[in-house]
Amino acid sequence: MSEILLDQPLAPRDVYDIAWKRKKIRLSDAARQRLRDAHGRLRVLVDGAASAYGLNTGVGGLSDTRITPEKQSILSRKILFSHATGIGRPLGREATRAIIACAVNEYCLGYSGLREGIVERLVALLNHDCLPVVPRDGSVGYLTHMAHISLTLIGHGELDVGNALQPAAAVLERLGFEPLVMEAKEGLCLVNGLSCATGVASLVTQEGRSCLQWADRIAAATFDVLGGQQNAFDPRSAGLRIMSGHRQVARALNHDLAGSVRIAKAKGQRVQDALSLRAIPQIHGSVHDALESIHQTVGQELRSLSDNPAIIEDDTGIGAFSEAHAVGASIARVMDEAAIALASLGAVSERRLDRMVNPLTSPFPAFLSSDSGTGSGFMIAQYSAASLVGANRRLALPASLDGGITSGLQEDILVHATPAALKAYDVLANTRSILAIELLALCQAIDLADLADEISPRTAALYRAVRAIVPFYEEDRPLAADIAGLEAWMAVQSPP
Repeated sequence: MSEILLDQPLAPRDVYDIAWKRKKIRLSDAARQRLRDAHGRLRVLVDGAASAYGLNTGVGGLSDTRITPEKQSILSRKILFSHATGIGRPLGREATRAIIACAVNEYCLGYSGLREGIVERLVALLNHDCLPVVPRDGSVGYLTHMAHISLTLIGHGELDVGNALQPAAAVLERLGFEPLVMEAKEGLCLVNGLSCATGVASLVTQEGRSCLQWADRIAAATFDVLGGQQNAFDPRSAGLRIMSGHRQVARALNHDLAGSVRIAKAKGQRVQDALSLRAIPQIHGSVHDALESIHQTVGQELRSLSDNPAIIEDDTGIGAFSEAHAVGASIARVMDEAAIALASLGAVSERRLDRMVNPLTSPFPAFLSSDSGTGSGFMIAQYSAASLVGANRRLALPASLDGGITSGLQEDILVHATPAALKAYDVLANTRSILAIELLALCQAIDLADLADEISPRTAALYRAVRAIVPFYEEDRPLAADIAGLEAWMAVQSPP
């Protein structure tokens, strides 16, 4: 199905499908009614005498400054310009699509008050793949990314259409929209909330699960190729650990190693293997458990309001509740956890890689070179993996504890949700690169030692899939291209 009906809140998988598979969004009748009802409540408050944050007052440190009705539209427009302070290279198209999808999801909860027509514009940009150019950096939590996106709705700036930049006003006209004239609260509503953090976090959770699938299969294949001692995963011992991730990985290892002649020959040759081999269930299992919890938190965020103020009607009437729902402490914390968990996968992968290439530990030709007299084989590829492990270690430092003070002491504690998500996404990419190097190396080892008939059927299937796209490395071409090609393949494929 190429379309997602947005009736109930999106799930992380929906956000991923919109971002990567270009699935379109269609607003349900119920979602449209929620938008209309929320906007009606907003208009009641705007026309009333009471002060309401962002409706008829300034924002941030100017929250006690009353704005006259004549200037409320000007306030909304100026918020977009003043908040568009992003810095650095643009976000990728997938991340931008994920953010827009999460913004639409947020408004359709029915507590923001944004006009239905504005949400329709965002949906049209997504469905026609006309994407704003959004600088990646410069946010302590939210605001800047959605400001750059929202500027295009008023006809300012350019949109990326088919990898060509076109004036936003012209693209809107082709889509059947006039440049937006802002009303009260709409500028604040467009930049506020956790759409950016939640969008990127949805990609981290979904792509992280895929990365973990690859890590499990690659770890089993390396264990097979190195002739590990499988009794470390004996169900009688594994059952002593109650963590579901540990038990799941131990079962998967035994399944993937079934039928391996090499494992059978190696049985009893050593009392135990190095930790990078025998601790696969413990390390990978902990990541399974972490990602499951992280996925649950991201899903909860997609079902929660992160706008300020919340427009609510109950038995007491209509009220604007100025709260702190946009403080993404939960998202920040779990994205820090995601960075640590995914970095641990990369760290143990590099250690397994070293055991295949290091002549002090490897049963194969030094550095898996096809000609150790003239070639370095995978020697420098292991350097690259070690470099990425170091980068991940730095990126795994907690963004959620960075703190800071902004807006004239009005915002005197910051949790950095979006930076936490962005760096977790960087760790994910680095870890996938490390795993790609390990996978290439184990396939090289199979060829050098002529193991194709000794490894398990599952390892053989993985080997054949790799060799269908990357040939044996004769050191006659840059290895970087092989790594990049395999990494790109892993990003969009499930393990065979």
